[in-house]
Amino acid sequence: MNILCLDQFGELGGAQRCLLDLIPAMAGRGWIVHVAAPGSGQLAERAAALDATVHPIRCGSYSSGSKTLPDIARFAAEAPRLAGEIRRLVQRLDVDLIYVNGPRLLPAAALAVANAARPGPRVLFHSHSLLTGLARRVAGRSLAMLGAAMVASCRFVAAPLLPYSGDRGIRVVYNGVRRISLPSRPPAADFRIGVIGRISPEKGQADFLRAARILHDVAGQCRFVVCGAPLFSNPAARRYCTELDDLAEDLPVEFAGWTEDVEGVLAMLDLVVVPSAAIDATPRVILEAFAAGVPVVAYAAGGIPEIVEHGVTGFLVEEHSPKALAFAIRDLLRDPHRLREAAETARAKARTEFSLERYRAQMIDAVEAAVRT
Repeated sequence: MNILCLDQFGELGGAQRCLLDLIPAMAGRGWIVHVAAPGSGQLAERAAALDATVHPIRCGSYSSGSKTLPDIARFAAEAPRLAGEIRRLVQRLDVDLIYVNGPRLLPAAALAVANAARPGPRVLFHSHSLLTGLARRVAGRSLAMLGAAMVASCRFVAAPLLPYSGDRGIRVVYNGVRRISLPSRPPAADFRIGVIGRISPEKGQADFLRAARILHDVAGQCRFVVCGAPLFSNPAARRYCTELDDLAEDLPVEFAGWTEDVEGVLAMLDLVVVPSAAIDATPRVILEAFAAGVPVVAYAAGGIPEIVEHGVTGFLVEEHSPKALAFAIRDLLRDPHRLREAAETARAKARTEFSLERYRAQMIDAVEAAVRT
């Protein structure tokens, strides 16, 4: 089977890492994997290293999150050209399945398949993020036109797309991560608390730093780490980074920048905080912290309550405010046994429900089902 994987980004975010996790399982079935993505970024480099064939496509640069009117106009104008690129790839590679790894390429994929000279390949859409408003309607109409199979990273992400799924439904496949073994840390005077991920308002670094200031005043002996960088051509990122610098002034905060060594960051943390906005799905860093045995405190936002069981595998903060976050962390610092117990339970769960092997098996089953329908 020939599979063409389409991605709207050439940089590595959570969705792109999920695709890279899946490619070895596809290749293990004897399938030929092609990846089409913009530019020659890390996604192309990593996919090629996994023996996938890489094809550059011209997918314009747009602001992440809400789109401006110029973005929307340019997107509509570029769709026919992009559809032509996809259609030529489909014909040249004799593609059996188009695996669409992000909503931005759905309209072009729908046009490419609809205008094909012969019956087009089946399409599987993997939804990693919440779609609302115009983005949901455009994606939904494209999915309905294609009769596409759908996989969502959590029920929260799946819900808005259900009206467009017909009797096909939507499979929910939670992400998986490999096992992580961290060396034991020597006792330290300071308790190190960190937030890891793309620098963006919806990831909540500003709330983390505001909570850090409260903790610094009431708890002391804490150090804070912000690990990440802006991605995906977000013009507001510089303003947000400036805001974070201001919030961190006079606090014991380390800005660690972007790193591929997530294990190394987790190894120096005593607690991972995930103060995501209500639109976030199931951040991969939570599962990585589970696998590493590092306790997690998170806002009860988006799809997070689907993977974090409060008081069992982690701790959820219902009120999305820096004050509530700081006081929840303060209370847990006074009860380190609860933190250790939750971390061990989460580690066990990561090895079963959130394992890389389980993720690959469920995704391969979804791919095979999409081709059969």
